[in-house]
Amino acid sequence: MTSRRAFLRGAGAAAGFFGASLVSRAALAALPEAPSMASPGTQPPLAPPNGRPYQPVVTLNGWTLPWRMKDGWKEFHLVAEPVVRELAPGMKANLWGYNGQSPGPTIECVEGDRLRIFVTNRLPEHTTIHWHGVLLPNGMDGVGGLTQPHIPAGKTFVYEFEMRKSGTFMYHPHADEMVQMAMGMMGFIVVHPKNPAVMRVDRDFVFLINAFHIEPGAYTPRVATMLDFNLWAWNSRVFPGIDPFVVRRGDRVRIRIGNLTMTNHPIHLHGHEFEVTGTDGGWVPKSARWPETTVDVAVGQMRAIEFVADAPGDWAIHCHKSHHVMNPMGHDVPTMIGVDQRGLAEKILRLVPDYMVMGERGMADMGEMEMPLPENTLPMMTGTGPFGPLEMGGMFSVVKVREGLARDDYRDPGWYRHPPGTVAYEWTGAPPLAERDGGVPAAEAPERAAAGRILRARKPAGGHNH
Repeated sequence: MTSRRAFLRGAGAAAGFFGASLVSRAALAALPEAPSMASPGTQPPLAPPNGRPYQPVVTLNGWTLPWRMKDGWKEFHLVAEPVVRELAPGMKANLWGYNGQSPGPTIECVEGDRLRIFVTNRLPEHTTIHWHGVLLPNGMDGVGGLTQPHIPAGKTFVYEFEMRKSGTFMYHPHADEMVQMAMGMMGFIVVHPKNPAVMRVDRDFVFLINAFHIEPGAYTPRVATMLDFNLWAWNSRVFPGIDPFVVRRGDRVRIRIGNLTMTNHPIHLHGHEFEVTGTDGGWVPKSARWPETTVDVAVGQMRAIEFVADAPGDWAIHCHKSHHVMNPMGHDVPTMIGVDQRGLAEKILRLVPDYMVMGERGMADMGEMEMPLPENTLPMMTGTGPFGPLEMGGMFSVVKVREGLARDDYRDPGWYRHPPGTVAYEWTGAPPLAERDGGVPAAEAPERAAAGRILRARKPAGGHNH
């Protein structure tokens, strides 16, 4: 097992070797800056310092890559490199990414912009970048061996193209793709309309869906996994490490979602209905939209949804595949519901003092257990809300709709304070009417049941009246 320290030490040595021997300092000095980000928290939107104006996006648990203007080109610098990503407090992973993070930083630009993107490879193998969904010259498409040579370790390549249309796109390797994408190499591209009034919203969020298979105690993903992933993530974060979507009441909100996992994900929003307003093919005309509360995002697809945040509260947003709102530790646990394990547990406790019975009444107890865990892993279900354990993991977050927030205030406002009389509560009065007893109080049910038996006895065979 490779530790975080050894992983970074080896990665740093490799980067230093390649940078010193294959990329001259003079050449590096001519490149735009390649900023790096270590924090896993959601960073404030990057207001455009120059060029055409636009409303910037907020990358969930991520950030936007700065650029420089040079001779009419927007120049960006991506560095493909090993990174350590905190998936949630208590667990980190050795991944590959860009500019210090996985996923890499969001690239924002405007329809009609000319982009020059420098890509420096600090990985131990070659790579490329494919600009998923972007219409561009064939030689800039980023498929290693087909449309370009691979980018060798230590080398820098340049991609140049004009953004011909606005929309929501991605970037990821098309070189040793199974390994590099399984290690976390991907990023978001947002192309804003040339006219800032077109498709304008008040808050615009983006995140990529990705997945990892990391055994408890390990730090590096198993790259050969096809289906049996145990960490389902948004922007390489799992709940409770995923930040909330903070919005003002009345805001028009857009959430852009991209899927680079091996399966589809039905993303469900509570408390609101939305419309799908965009795909990686472009914007959806108003005449073609319909109301939804769940959007299925298939492999390789992008979806942009929009809604008006008119209902204050803390509203769940999550993948509706139940195993995708779980973390590791429990996907292979056998079903023990109804099995009395008390005698067995007493015997095991003599040998294993920390042993806990699991699953005989369902798995909800795991949400509040504090059982010892292996190094560098997470509970299967975790998180605490204002009313107790949330019993969630994986692809789960909260849309926090609040009154009176400032326009660019994305700070977590804490838990929602419900107005009196608006929270579900325990009923302590008489038992409710039972439909099977004809909707009468329980005290009258025996007499009504007896009358029913008399009536049924009078009916002819077959139960029909003639």
